[in-house]
Amino acid sequence: MTPLDKALRRELSIGEQAYTLTIDPNGLKLVEKGRRNGVEVRWADLVSGDAGVAAALQASTAKD
Repeated sequence: MTPLDKALRRELSIGEQAYTLTIDPNGLKLVEKGRRNGVEVRWADLVSGDAGVAAALQASTAKD
């Protein structure tokens, strides 16, 4: 296996909207293309099962 030691970015489309997915050693981040803020999930939260709670909390406090 190749270790994840730096950020890996990929573009994806969900419906008509383009997003940027960044995977790095801390976790992953999904952001609408052209924006800075999006949904972040840390690996520790994902493994412990807290990812849903963390994403919901982040979404409830996000400002556009």
